[in-house]
Amino acid sequence: MANVQEVKNQMIQKSEKDGKTTQYKNIQELLKQMAPEIQRALPANLSADRLTRIMLTEIRQNPKLLDASQISLLGAVLTSAQLGLEPGMLGQVYLIPYYNKNTRTVEVQFQIGYKGLIELVRRSGEVTSISAHEVYEKDSFTFEYGIDEKLIHKPLLNGDRGQLIAVYAVAKFRNGGYAFEVMSIDDIEKLRKRSRTPDVGPWVTDYTAMAKKTVLKQLCKYLPIATEVAKAIANDETVKTTISEDMTEISADWIDVPTSDGSGEAAKEENNQ
Repeated sequence: MANVQEVKNQMIQKSEKDGKTTQYKNIQELLKQMAPEIQRALPANLSADRLTRIMLTEIRQNPKLLDASQISLLGAVLTSAQLGLEPGMLGQVYLIPYYNKNTRTVEVQFQIGYKGLIELVRRSGEVTSISAHEVYEKDSFTFEYGIDEKLIHKPLLNGDRGQLIAVYAVAKFRNGGYAFEVMSIDDIEKLRKRSRTPDVGPWVTDYTAMAKKTVLKQLCKYLPIATEVAKAIANDETVKTTISEDMTEISADWIDVPTSDGSGEAAKEENNQ
């Protein structure tokens, strides 16, 4: 016979499952009610039905999204759709649930992935190619800034390449010019710690890709990209709490400085429950 503790555990698990089912149905009902408004906010090549499937797929893959405010979840997905980027296996966009100590709620942060950032930059038309690469301690790597800039990277092909020590990004322009940016892992870590979600999400599961995205964002400051692309990049790591026909125009809750109250750690604790 099952002991008392086993029975309690089974009851708790059933209660949690029933709660998730209710939350899931609430999301479906919200999407159904807001379908006309959602459709007006979508690009012509994307339907509300398609957006709903994307959103529900993300929820099934990350059930913690059900604990987040519905408006921030919908705002993140709509922002992604309007930018022509898709959350999921492509790695273009991440939807990160985190606990906001100020509002005492779980919210969804819209975060552009490495591949999504490259896609946005390529749309500018002024950049013919852009890429980012990792540098390991046993690679042959030299670079110089100045009047005669140069960058030479010869990765070690066989054997252990050692620890990751740097990342760099290179862009070639339509006019034949180029630009590059190099960042050490110490530099990357300083920016990672300024993120609102430094210890959850892609910084944990896809550190190398996030490091390459970080150096790409620094390089983008010097690239001749269109205003629309720059605006899209500015929406990275934001939380939207309003629905609009242009999600990139509305104000967003965003912090780009270290938090003194440890809200990043709070996010980690809440999301690991």
